Amino acid sequence: MSVETKTKSSYLGHPLPPLLPGILKKRYKRFLADVELETGDVVIAHCPNSGSMKGCSTPGSRVYLSRADNPKRKLAYTWELLETPKTLVGINTQVPNKLVKNAIKAKQVKGLNGYDYVTAEVKTSEHTRLDLVLEKGTREKCYVEIKNCTLMEDGCAMFPDAVTTRGKKHLEELETLVANGHRGVIFYLIQRMDARCFKPAESIDSEYAKALRKAVENGVEIMVMDTVIDTKFICLGKVVPYSLE
Repeated sequence: MSVETKTKSSYLGHPLPPLLPGILKKRYKRFLADVELETGDVVIAHCPNSGSMKGCSTPGSRVYLSRADNPKRKLAYTWELLETPKTLVGINTQVPNKLVKNAIKAKQVKGLNGYDYVTAEVKTSEHTRLDLVLEKGTREKCYVEIKNCTLMEDGCAMFPDAVTTRGKKHLEELETLVANGHRGVIFYLIQRMDARCFKPAESIDSEYAKALRKAVENGVEIMVMDTVIDTKFICLGKVVPYSLE
């Protein structure tokens, strides 16, 4: 666990490595994808996303891969972006935590300013860790759990894209922390640019949707933001309205 102090407000977003375009042949075993490069070669890329990726893994889609510098790495390529007719979509689930953490440190997230320290990967109970804790002075704490969102239906982004008992547990942990006098925030980062709204994916995980409504009733705050994506950077975008109905 590392404590990081505030930084300058010139943070430009999460930089992407040089990317290679290709065509998705198939995604399989959750973490693997066959991609045909422009050279005609078909490579196996690491898919850094354990979700179902519903709507984001259609064979024939244009995708972008990064290539690792480490020659000892088992898979040289990593799937970073998906191109749809309306937007680029961020595939890498490691991006949201880095992007949100650094944007908070740079005082770029309205509603999460005014804290002196940002600490990542915080153990809050025996079997639970949350993504961030923001601290002001010696007593005031705000716990933040960040969720990656790529599922889209009729212009509305949704979470989760598969049943998540772990996600439900995080909501319950935030609820407990709020009951103990702290601030708790569930932060949904939409890694695409075409969302008009956000709501829980009730048809996929009704228990999660129920837990989210309960957590909000008991003081847990929801924050939803989208991203601005090109082939060089993924940046924090605008606040997206949400509904719990």
